[in-house]
Amino acid sequence: MTDKKDTTHFGFERVAVSEKTDKVNAVFSSVADKYDLMNDLMSFGIHRLWKRCAIDKFGLCPGQTVLDLASGSGDLVKLLHRRVGNHGKVIASDINPKMLAQAKRNMIDAGIISNIDYVEANAEALPFPDNHVDAISMAFGLRNVTDKDQALREMFRVIKPGGHLLIVEFSKVSNTLLKKLYDAYSFNVIPKLGKLVANDENSYRYLVESIRVHPDQEQLKAMIKVAGFEQVRYENLTGGVVALHFASKPQELI
Repeated sequence: MTDKKDTTHFGFERVAVSEKTDKVNAVFSSVADKYDLMNDLMSFGIHRLWKRCAIDKFGLCPGQTVLDLASGSGDLVKLLHRRVGNHGKVIASDINPKMLAQAKRNMIDAGIISNIDYVEANAEALPFPDNHVDAISMAFGLRNVTDKDQALREMFRVIKPGGHLLIVEFSKVSNTLLKKLYDAYSFNVIPKLGKLVANDENSYRYLVESIRVHPDQEQLKAMIKVAGFEQVRYENLTGGVVALHFASKPQELI
């Protein structure tokens, strides 16, 4: 019998820790071609406003180097690229090669061909040296990571002292009425939409379930602090459907 400590959430299902990464990869490989369309349909386009709001509040400066984890199809990468400018750099990273290839195609289509690197990487074992980037962003990806605490430790390691962290993730809705409406829409509509548009009901059922087992706002805030970050705070968007978590790596002691 498998011990519970050797298993982890894959949506509402519990699977062996060693299996989750492959299962998540299979989900995103399946939905990559319809990823952008489904995001627009599921959120009625609001996900673009969430991402713009997050970057507006992130405080990036021209010339900085920012690592975007779980880049997906590159929505955040476009916004980050505009912020750091021609003298900065964006490193687009994703564990899934199909999603990373989609991001690259989208960037080329948008005319973004310079000052950007593409790196296939697992957030739990980033292939970068210590104190390497000015900032790290991650939008709607942390809940898919097997060992979230390890990923946060890796982010802390790779960010330069004084650098900033932004995590955008679905979170917990506090308003009772909004929660009922949100749950009804999530469980009854989104999987069927996934079947109709992406021919994959199961992957979108997993994505809905993964939100419900992800740490809530206060739990994630505590996890970020344990990883070593300071000035950790969060802001709710759309009543807590999404939360923006911000943090900084302490300056080195002199």
